[in-house]
Amino acid sequence: MPATVAGLIAYAAERGTVIANDPAAASALVRARDYIQYGYLQFGTCTEDSALVQSAIYEAAMVEVTTPGFWTATFTPTQQKVLTEVKGIKWTVVGGGSGYGSASPRSTKIDNMLRLCGAFGGTDGFAGFVV
Repeated sequence: MPATVAGLIAYAAERGTVIANDPAAASALVRARDYIQYGYLQFGTCTEDSALVQSAIYEAAMVEVTTPGFWTATFTPTQQKVLTEVKGIKWTVVGGGSGYGSASPRSTKIDNMLRLCGAFGGTDGFAGFVV
């Protein structure tokens, strides 16, 4: 059974987050489903019917509800950086990766949830912008 708004509301409530049954939640669920479908499932063995995938979609949708369009943001290689010095606040650009994972926001929780599916999401060479 595919992820649903009712399922999203229940999943979020179990985690202390209130999501209304409204068009914004439905749209967030569609964007989250797209993010998981095109960012993970094309690389793995699971389908949307998998409980792991449904949970990952709900995780992504919870972010989308609060920040619409979060998963569709694109980052250039120069925006991919890590903090390398604290006192002088220095950032080092680590970009240069290519592919979907190197130019899109990532969630370590979703990455871990879908690891059992063999869905790596094209994250090789990616650094930064993790939720």
